Amino acid sequence: MDTAEISRRLEAERRRLAELTGTLSVPDGASKAEVASEQGDYDQHPADMASETFERAKDLSILIGMAAKVADIDRALERLAAGSYGVCEACGQPIGEARLEAWPAARFCRTDQARSERRIAPVSRIA
Repeated sequence: MDTAEISRRLEAERRRLAELTGTLSVPDGASKAEVASEQGDYDQHPADMASETFERAKDLSILIGMAAKVADIDRALERLAAGSYGVCEACGQPIGEARLEAWPAARFCRTDQARSERRIAPVSRIA
């Protein structure tokens, strides 16, 4: 396992995510009144306001997901430095090389990743 290459790939992915972050229209904490005043003195159609709200919520959701990926990258770099990179955090077995090739910041082997996703999956209700 070439740790320099893994580190390079993780750092490149972190930079890519940082660049994408700059393209999102995420609310900066401004109040609704401040946002409305930036849009001018004219009346804005409710559908336009709803579209803007939807786009901001969508971008915020994407930003949260990207922040989680950056955190995964940081943890992978820490594991790389500690010598525990490529080991499943749940069972201690090696993570498959193909899985690490696809997502170098993987924390779990395929089996434990699937188990983790089943635990957090929403429960569907039958009417």
